[in-house]
Amino acid sequence: MAETDDVDIMMNYHSDLLKSERKLSRYPYCIVWTPIPLLSWVLPFIGHMGICTSSGVIRDFAGSYFVSEDNMGFGRPTKYWKLDVDKVCGNGAATWDKAVHDASEEYKCRPHNLCLDNCHSHVAMALNLMRYNNSTSWNMVNLCVQVLIQGKHVSFAAFLKTWLPFLMLCGVLTTFILTFNLQ
Repeated sequence: MAETDDVDIMMNYHSDLLKSERKLSRYPYCIVWTPIPLLSWVLPFIGHMGICTSSGVIRDFAGSYFVSEDNMGFGRPTKYWKLDVDKVCGNGAATWDKAVHDASEEYKCRPHNLCLDNCHSHVAMALNLMRYNNSTSWNMVNLCVQVLIQGKHVSFAAFLKTWLPFLMLCGVLTTFILTFNLQ
């Protein structure tokens, strides 16, 4: 039995985050995402984003002049996108953590603007500071697309939390339209 557990842990480690890390909401070198009630129900690709340090501590721009630590503004992450620390220009973990820290310090001095300067912009600044993937052109749009495409749900319940309200809303809207158009 112990051998099976060791094999499962090693397989998960190489392909994904450990289950224990997900339970503790620790996502080292990841961008994390969670839905925003009402807004994500209508547009499920829009949500709240944070970036994690090398130890997995989540930093997110949660409101004007406030960057939270390990307490995301809209709840625990439902999706994560694991990044490759080897794509950071500089000294790996140290450069990563410094960029996350510097972006967080900058955003502690900024007002939150839902459309122009938000949590996605905070994460983009961190990636630009570390020159992730040799790029300084990270922005809220390409981050939104990348998390949508490459992000993984932390669990089936997280998948439901992300998509079920949208699907229910679509179902109600479809029923309403069909009811009035078929009479």
